Amino acid sequence: MKATILHIKNLVQKRKYRITLHAEQERDTDQITKEEIEGALLSDKLEIIEDYPNDPRGHSYLLLGFTNNDKPIHFVCGLGTVEMLIVITLYIPDENLWVDYKKRRL
Repeated sequence: MKATILHIKNLVQKRKYRITLHAEQERDTDQITKEEIEGALLSDKLEIIEDYPNDPRGHSYLLLGFTNNDKPIHFVCGLGTVEMLIVITLYIPDENLWVDYKKRRL
């Protein structure tokens, strides 16, 4: 998983990522800036919390990152067949649904 995180960060640093329309809508709803997106994806705290190898859209991951102000952001991202990170959706995780933003509450 560490290699995947490093690959994701490398793509973000090279600006080789695309934010889907759905992710843009969620970004707007949760008032997340593009700077916060990049900051959270490049953060030392970025981690994969769920792995979706059988996603019909292609292998994807649920990531947890934190902005410079420690605001948590969840990202569902896919690594396409080309050297591009696809941000499928992103949102501020609801504390009522997540334990430490990492584990789903039952």
